[in-house]
Amino acid sequence: MSCFGDRAIDLLKELQRCENRDLPPYNDDEVRQILEEVRALYDQNCVEAAEAGQQEDGQLLLAGIYARHAAIERNKRCLLAYIYNRMHRLRSVRWNQGSILPPELREALHDEEVDWFGKYSRSLASYMQSVGDTGIDLTQHLKPPKNLFIEVRCVEDYGEMVTDDGNSVQLTKNSQHFLRRTDCEQLIHQGVLEQIS
Repeated sequence: MSCFGDRAIDLLKELQRCENRDLPPYNDDEVRQILEEVRALYDQNCVEAAEAGQQEDGQLLLAGIYARHAAIERNKRCLLAYIYNRMHRLRSVRWNQGSILPPELREALHDEEVDWFGKYSRSLASYMQSVGDTGIDLTQHLKPPKNLFIEVRCVEDYGEMVTDDGNSVQLTKNSQHFLRRTDCEQLIHQGVLEQIS
């Protein structure tokens, strides 16, 4: 026998079971069933509230109304926590991996989440372009650098990369390079390079 709010708790447990970086597919059926439960509880409360107002001893119905109202509030909090947690993970994807959603992540998202991610990316890009004369990429330096140059190893064949000073570097698998942090940080985020030191 299930109690009010069990579906909402199961939805949060499903999200919690996934690792911090993974995002399970949006559970549209479960969300829809929770919203239907909220609607049914609300409708039942409306009926009993009308009956309680007409009866002289309507206090007996109030306990049921309060219990259903608490279940409605719990379902709402759980749904909001589910949506907020998914948005938080999407926000970290934007900051850590860039403005393009990986295909496996895109498949796990609801259409509204894909739209939100696009709007968030555009808003962040617009803000970064508005800072200073030439703009600034806030996603590049999430931690302050200790050195201007770093040693990196190429994880996969990438081809030729042109650095900010105009030099070109051939990035082949397992090759090691001593490069400016600003030249290779985006490739590190993409997984093409890994930092050695």
